[in-house]
This record gives sequence, structure tokens and C-alpha cells, in this order.
Amino acid sequence: MSIMPSAKPHSRRWLHLWPLAFFLLVCAGALYSLWHYWPQILIESAMWQKSINQQMSTLLREVAENPTRAGWSLLSFSFVYGVLHALGPGHGKIVITTWLATHPSRLKSSLKLTFAASLLQGVVAIGLVTVVLGILALPSRQLHMSSFWLEKGSYLLVGVLGVMLCGRALGKLQRVLRKPKRFTSFTPHHVHDEKCGCGHQHLPTQEQLAAGEDWRARMMIVLSMGMRPCSGAIMVLLFSKVIGVYSWGVLSTLAMAAGTSITISGLAFLVHGFRQLAVRISGNKAPVLWRQVAWATLAFAGGGILVLAAVVMWLSAQPVMRGIRPF
Repeated sequence: MSIMPSAKPHSRRWLHLWPLAFFLLVCAGALYSLWHYWPQILIESAMWQKSINQQMSTLLREVAENPTRAGWSLLSFSFVYGVLHALGPGHGKIVITTWLATHPSRLKSSLKLTFAASLLQGVVAIGLVTVVLGILALPSRQLHMSSFWLEKGSYLLVGVLGVMLCGRALGKLQRVLRKPKRFTSFTPHHVHDEKCGCGHQHLPTQEQLAAGEDWRARMMIVLSMGMRPCSGAIMVLLFSKVIGVYSWGVLSTLAMAAGTSITISGLAFLVHGFRQLAVRISGNKAPVLWRQVAWATLAFAGGGILVLAAVVMWLSAQPVMRGIRPF
């Protein structure tokens, strides 16, 4: 098969990367809107949480009086609370959306991450209350302080995850941009596509894509999302412990975790779909080198967002002695 020197790239090929630019523009607009409306969001959320707190307390009292009749109402309300509570801003949504938007991942694997993180969040709340109040018999003040330090630890893990992703992205950029020792770039007359039958593999398979996902990064994602116990779950467990229906408090917490997983999974499905759409729109029109640099740069930006978010959340975290946090 004859070969010929590769043609000079067209000067306007960068226009084929418009989906990436559009995605970055949307992210910038979303961040600005969140920053502008954040005080109002906090006020509305605090009022909503106060109402939910009162409703939960009423249902727990009814369960203590008549478990058979009020138990299912408590679990249904807890599930709906988990769904709605997860709609608000939170560090878990930042972690999973940043990861899915900037790194290739199979949808099934992404849904497993969200389910594991939501379940871990509920289990951490149950374990914390059981150990602090049940085993050690410490006052509720120690419970809130323990929850506060777990929260700080989750933010620390978010920062570590961001640094790790930035390091991986820089390593990939270094490998991609490293100049070859001698000129070896030739373009054959044969044009490759999915049905050319030449025997070459032009794109990674789904199995290879899944195998390429770093288990360390996935573990960090689950821990950073699930290590911070839900404030609503802490409140339910604490009050159920006081009035003597702790087992119903545990079931209520698990129902909250199930509701949270539904919302986070829907968000993961949405982000994954937008990423796949952007990949299909861009196709293979841009040069391979440009695509590799663009995705590596996007991955670095995602890691930087996580580092910045971790610093902001770490500095703004405050211990809560009474009530529940907005998110």
C-alpha cells in the first residue's frame, strides 16, 4: 500500500471542537448563577428544612404510639425527603457531575457509584449515632461534633481526589505533547472507519473503557460523597433514639438513602447523556492530537474545580450544635 506525507492540518479545524467550548460556557453560566442566587437558596432551604424537621418529629411520635399505622407513612415520607433533599446543592453532586463530565465512564458503572455513595451516607449516619449514643453513651453535642469532623474529612477527600485527577491529566498531557525523536508521520491513502475491515481497532471497546477506569478514583468518589452523614438522617436517628423507636429511625434513614440514590442517579444519567451527545456531535472531525489535548485539559479543569470546591467547603464548614444543616 502506497503512502504519502500527511497533509498540513487545516487552519480552521479548531472549529470542530465547538461542543467542548459550549460545555465550558454552560458550566461557567451555571457557576455564576449559583454564586448569584446562593444567599436566597440558603434562606429558602433553611425554611424548608425547618418544616421538614417538624413533620419528621410528628411522624416519629405517631410511630411511637402506633407503629403499624404510622410506620409506612414515615418510610414513604423519608423516601420523598431523600429525593427532594438531593435536589439541593451539595458536595456529592459536585463530585459526581465533575467526574462524569470530564472523564469517560460507562453508565452502568456511574450508577453503581451513585448507589454506593448514597448507601454509604446512610450507613455512616447509622453507625455514628449507634456508636456515640448507644455504645459510648455520649451527649448529643459529641454526636454533632463527630458529624462535623466526618464532614471535614469528606471535604479533604474531595481535595485529594481533585489533586489526583489533576496529576493524571498533566501526565497525559505530557505524554501527548512529547515530541517524537524523528519524523514518522505518514498518512495512508486508505481511510479508516468502523466498517473498513482492515483489522485495526480504531476506538476502545466498552470493556476496555470500563477496565481503564481507575478503581482508586472510584473509591475516592464513593468515600468523599458518602463519608459526610446526612443532617436529616442524624436528626431522625437522634430523635428516634430519645423517644425509644430507634429501629424505625434506622429504617427511615435507609429510605432516605434510597431516595437520594434515585435523584443522584438521575443526575448522573443526565450528565452522562450530555457528554455522549457532545462526543457524537464532535465525531472524529478534529485531529486526534487536538482531541486528546482537549479531553486531557478538560480533565485537568475538572480536578481543579474539585480542589477549589474542597477548599471553599473546608473553610466554610461550621459545627452545628442544634437543628440540621441546609444541605
